[in-house]
Amino acid sequence: MSRFPDFRTDGRWIRSQRGSKSPVDPFIPYGYFNEQERTFHGAVEDANTILLINRECPYSCLMCDLWKNTTDEPVPPGAIPAQIEYALSRLHAARHLKLYNSGSFFDPNAIPVEDYPKIASMAERFDSILVESHTAFIGDHCLEFKNLLGSRLQVAIGLETVHTEVLERLNKQMTLDDFKRAVGFLGENGITTRAFILLRPPFLSEEEGVEWACRSIDFAFQAGVEVCSVIPVRAGNGALEALASGGFHKEPSIDSLERVLEYGIGLNAGRVFADLWDLERFSECDRCFESRRERLERMNLSQEAASRTDCNCH
Repeated sequence: MSRFPDFRTDGRWIRSQRGSKSPVDPFIPYGYFNEQERTFHGAVEDANTILLINRECPYSCLMCDLWKNTTDEPVPPGAIPAQIEYALSRLHAARHLKLYNSGSFFDPNAIPVEDYPKIASMAERFDSILVESHTAFIGDHCLEFKNLLGSRLQVAIGLETVHTEVLERLNKQMTLDDFKRAVGFLGENGITTRAFILLRPPFLSEEEGVEWACRSIDFAFQAGVEVCSVIPVRAGNGALEALASGGFHKEPSIDSLERVLEYGIGLNAGRVFADLWDLERFSECDRCFESRRERLERMNLSQEAASRTDCNCH
């Protein structure tokens, strides 16, 4: 069987596999929480993370399920600051702020440009602010927002994978050169970057998933990013289930996530984090899952390798 299906995994096909969106209120975020993260200076500090409601991203990526909590039309001016205020009033104090908006912060159809001053004023209390963006929106709006901030700006970009054939079939509509140019532009303007890297995207075996995640970490650091976040690819958007039924996709194992995190930390090139959300779905052993989860958490916060869990399931 071919590595790839005999049909195009383009936006039209990806959207045709979807279910329905969740009902949302454009003045209330769909999620917010506190989390801890190891900073550039080596301290473990609290961050307020807010999942914003806004217009759906124009890029229908093969692995993405973030469209589920988006609107079909741009949200009105003032809605995004209202969401941020709603969340911050319910979260305890933190030194860092992360604003994830299911797309690109610098897409004016997602985050109204006229809201930048209000958002920046709300971010003044934080030592850093992290937003996300597709490379296509890296430009003047980034600089406009950065110039309003009294805190350090970091932009997260989905590199996904450096396997060029897979990247093309993810419908990301981005090349590796696009990624390098975006990171370079941001760095030249005093903005640091974080790369999102997929662990076992569709069309790769388990071993290939590990290999290409490690290669992607190498590429990201060589391009100049400060942080790599490794995200195991999860089904749940319709398209991945369709590919799985044809043998083109399978979720990675927790063992693979451990291996990639160990590799990334061992480079000492920058911070590397494993995304631990819904981690249990990647484990096949109830006996060792909890100790393995705790090990990954320790490694995220310490940025040091920890002894492997001893279990006969390995």
